Amino acid sequence: MTSSPGPGPASAAPRTPRTRKAPAERRAEILDTAAGLALTEGLERVTMQLVADRLGVRPGLISHYFPAIETLLCEAFTHAATRERTALLPPAEADLPPLRRMALFLDRVSSPAFTDLDRLWLNARHLSRYRPALREAVAAQESRTRTELTRLIQDGVTAGEFTTDDPEAACLLLLVVIDGLGSYANDTTDYTHPTLATLPRTTAEHHLGLPRGTLTP
Repeated sequence: MTSSPGPGPASAAPRTPRTRKAPAERRAEILDTAAGLALTEGLERVTMQLVADRLGVRPGLISHYFPAIETLLCEAFTHAATRERTALLPPAEADLPPLRRMALFLDRVSSPAFTDLDRLWLNARHLSRYRPALREAVAAQESRTRTELTRLIQDGVTAGEFTTDDPEAACLLLLVVIDGLGSYANDTTDYTHPTLATLPRTTAEHHLGLPRGTLTP
């Protein structure tokens, strides 16, 4: 008597097919994830494995796009810093009067929403002491920020809204104040003072020849 074939060996549950993404889309996804990790947990936490875990893929896929972790770190920082600059000085506001754009910039840069970015800059500057490629990436982003802010100040001078003989010097003084306040991003104390809260605005008003309170939103 011929027996009918049995059901065969038990098989695992069918896998959900992974969506194949275009290379540019996948690369952007990896960068977004790495930049998010850098912002919330620090550049030291950006590893091939952790980025892969967050995306639900294998580490080999990450290394396919970023063969060296140093490259991923530098591009993740650059991605986050570029996004920060765009948020602080949106291209869509380029047609607004320079005075208004400066007021908006100072309002945003003092917002708690940018605290993680302050921490990222602190982190990147510290690590760049030991990582030459990251040091170059940090320097490049600092240069671009200086260029854009100096251009804004020069636009204000041209429009007759700001008064300064040296827009670049005014930019540097303002950035030193902003970076100085950002260096306290990791401080957990509750110390506050009205001078600290308004220091970027009063610095800008002083060096751009504006009456006190002009840049208050």
